Amino acid sequence: MLTVDPHPSLDTLSFTTVFPASLGASPSPEWLVALLKSDASAPLSSDDTVRGAVRDMLRHGGYKPTGRGKPASEYLVRAAGDGSLGSINTAVDACNAVSLHSGLPISVVDLDRATQPFRVGIAPEGAQYVFNASGQSIDLAGLLCLFDAEGPCANAVKDAQRTKTNADTRRTLTVLWGAKALGDRTARAFAWYRELLERAGATVERLP
Repeated sequence: MLTVDPHPSLDTLSFTTVFPASLGASPSPEWLVALLKSDASAPLSSDDTVRGAVRDMLRHGGYKPTGRGKPASEYLVRAAGDGSLGSINTAVDACNAVSLHSGLPISVVDLDRATQPFRVGIAPEGAQYVFNASGQSIDLAGLLCLFDAEGPCANAVKDAQRTKTNADTRRTLTVLWGAKALGDRTARAFAWYRELLERAGATVERLP
């Protein structure tokens, strides 16, 4: 279902999730929303070492993970700090909670809006996609991305609008963008992530 191109420092892990009802019909439980605060109790916490390792991993291929192109996990820290990180849906809230506290960028795509096969690899020159409802695009050249049959659809910075979750979503594919320099952090983040999703009634299946 998913292949990963050779990469010297990427430690990625992917899994699928099936929710018991559409995301629009099942708001996030209060305990999950509470985890969107920076001071919430969590088994992982981020620091400068984690941020540096993730940025170094993303630099392979020529991408510059700074400014507006920095990893999404860094935006979450700022949003949680100023109180603007709110609930979206169970899939995104679980993603944001784990990303916030682990420091690892995470992508979530709607499996019914994407088309197999999936591949993780470096985007070529000229690649881009729209990442929000207002039509803004991101230049993907040199950036590690998740590709489906139609092209790139997610990465550690901004996911594509065309495959984002919505109220009708029942099935998702999640990619954790970890770095080998961080040891078993990706596996530990996944273990907690799985626990959260299963507590919310979802079924999780790790991809080989």
